[in-house]
Parts: sequence; structure tokens; C-alpha cells
Amino acid sequence: MTQPPAKSIRDALSLRFNEDFTIDEELPGLDEIARLAGRHVTRRYLDHDVEPTLLRLLCACALSAPTKSDLQQADIIIVKDTGKRRVIAGLIPDQPFIRTAPVFLVFLANGRRLPEISKLRGKPFPNDHLDLFFNATVDAALCLATFVRAAEAVGLGCCPISVIRDHSARVSELLALPQRVIPVAGMCVGWPAEAGHISPRLPLGSTLHQDRYDEGDLAGQIGAYDRRRAAIHPHRPRDPARWGTAQFYGWSEDKARQYGVPQRTNFSAFVRSRGFCLD
Repeated sequence: MTQPPAKSIRDALSLRFNEDFTIDEELPGLDEIARLAGRHVTRRYLDHDVEPTLLRLLCACALSAPTKSDLQQADIIIVKDTGKRRVIAGLIPDQPFIRTAPVFLVFLANGRRLPEISKLRGKPFPNDHLDLFFNATVDAALCLATFVRAAEAVGLGCCPISVIRDHSARVSELLALPQRVIPVAGMCVGWPAEAGHISPRLPLGSTLHQDRYDEGDLAGQIGAYDRRRAAIHPHRPRDPARWGTAQFYGWSEDKARQYGVPQRTNFSAFVRSRGFCLD
């Protein structure tokens, strides 16, 4: 039996944040809020295609997302070519679902159109600086988030792939991206083969602020979150050959290890090589 949406929201957010929420059961849109509160990543998919007409509809919804000053600096590539999919999957072997998902998308930050429009209209373009890059990447992120929301509304599952940026130059070459257009993230999409789970998040006391930033007792909150998350979905220790064995292995130890080694140190150089000015 399906739970009332208010109860689904309370249960999901209690697990997510370890906090009780008061839900007005007459509030409009509770079904949509329940989907947002209870969302989870999907990495295993049924061997069922996603109809091209449905995929096009979802992409149109994604590209209906808010965009800075109506500049429309996000694009989506549907990677249908099996050879290109195979190359991308081979670049990221620890995420085999890239190869097996029915659909793989790449969300792009497009800083090209505006300078080209300026040329077409015979106008100068004095805004070739960091803000062009920032606006385009934010537009792409909003587009990605809106795609997830639309896809999950029809029962599809999604898994964003940020690690595609580890191979930005190769992916750009593979997808014939012009100057000032860069990959922000990939996305696996398909009909879920399993229910998945809700990932606990940091407590709102750490991430939700009023009037001023106040992280409070950060060490205490992180410690409590580590213990709560480990009891629900423990992490597999990352690179024990490098870091040794921790007496307790939680989320913060995992993230500290992840960012304890250099990552994407050439990304700034790549972005500049694609024609963006970061000054």
C-alpha cells in the first residue's frame, strides 16, 4: 500500500537528516516534494530502452530550467554511438554502469554562443572573463538538476557522472566540442533495476544558515554524522595501501582521503585552452 505523501516525506527526511519535520498535509504539491525528499541514485538499470520521444521531452524540460539573465548557456549531448560510449566507459572503468545504462548524456557549459551572437550583431564582447565561465557552468548544473527531477517524475533513475571532468580533453575531442564549450558532467539514465537507498546528508545545523554563516560545532556535527551514516551505509576504506587502517572509517575520513591526493590539477589549464578567460 502506498504511503500518504506527508508520511513519505517525514520518513525520507528523518533518514536523510536525522530530524523530525512537520508537514502540512494540505500543502499543494506533496507528491512532488515526496519525490525530491526521497530521491536516490540509480546505478543498476533494466535492459529496457528509453523511448527517444520521452528522452527528447525530458531534455526539453531540463533546458526549461532557470538560466542567468536568459543567456541560455547550457547544452546536452545524447551519446548514442556505441563506439563513443565504449571509449567514455573505458576512461572510467570503476563505473561500469556508464557502459550498461540505456542512455548516457553529457551536460555542457556553453560559453561560445554569446561571443558568436555579439559578432553576428556587430557588438563588442567586453565580458570575456571568469563570469562567462561561471554563468555557463551554473546554467549547465541547473539543467542537469532539472533533468533529474523530470526523469524521476516518470519513474526513471539517474546517476550523474562528475568524474568525466577527469578526462575533459579526451571527451571534448570525442564529442567534437568547439572552443568555449566544455563537459560539466555525464548522466546515466534508465529504468531502475533496484529500489536503491536514501543517502544520509549532513545535518541542517551544518548547511542551513540564517542571516549569517554559522557552522557551530563543526567537529561534533561531523563526528555524529559519520557515526549515523556508517550505521546505515558504511564506506569501503579508500586506498588502505596509502593511508593505512583507520580505527573508525566514516564519511569524513573517506572524503579527507579522497581529497588528500591531487585531483584535476590540469583542469584550469584545460579550461583556458578551450578559450575561457578565468581572470
